[in-house]
Amino acid sequence: MAAAIELRRAGPGDAAAIRAVTRQAYAKWVPLIGREPKPMGADYEAAVLSHRFDLLHVDGVLAGLIETVDEESQLLIENVAVAPAFQGRGLGRRLMGHAEAIARALGRDRIRLYTNQRFEENVRLYLRLGYRVDREDAIPGGVRVDMSKALG
Repeated sequence: MAAAIELRRAGPGDAAAIRAVTRQAYAKWVPLIGREPKPMGADYEAAVLSHRFDLLHVDGVLAGLIETVDEESQLLIENVAVAPAFQGRGLGRRLMGHAEAIARALGRDRIRLYTNQRFEENVRLYLRLGYRVDREDAIPGGVRVDMSKALG
């Protein structure tokens, strides 16, 4: 039997769950870069009031999320996180596709994101999804890779 997948907008009451899934998803990167990635320390009580969060539930369990920010000329993917128990099932791709649908619905023809160059599997995924590298900048713990995708 196929899993029941539900995608819904988050509200202020979801901040703790957003934090928990994000911390779980990003924990694997801490040993690689020697610090917690930025999303692990974000103030989600504030972010949920100013950014859009969409939560992906599998059989009623929060499995992942995507945080987006409308920058008026483009959509920024601020955070995409999939809980470790749900990784490898295509949920990250599903969330990325959802962000593209949000961008189109807002009339945006470009979507952008940034990641750490050391998160090689993420960079490869984004390239496979049609993103291109716009620039790279040195940051503590690696190199920040800014990527974007034109939406046709």
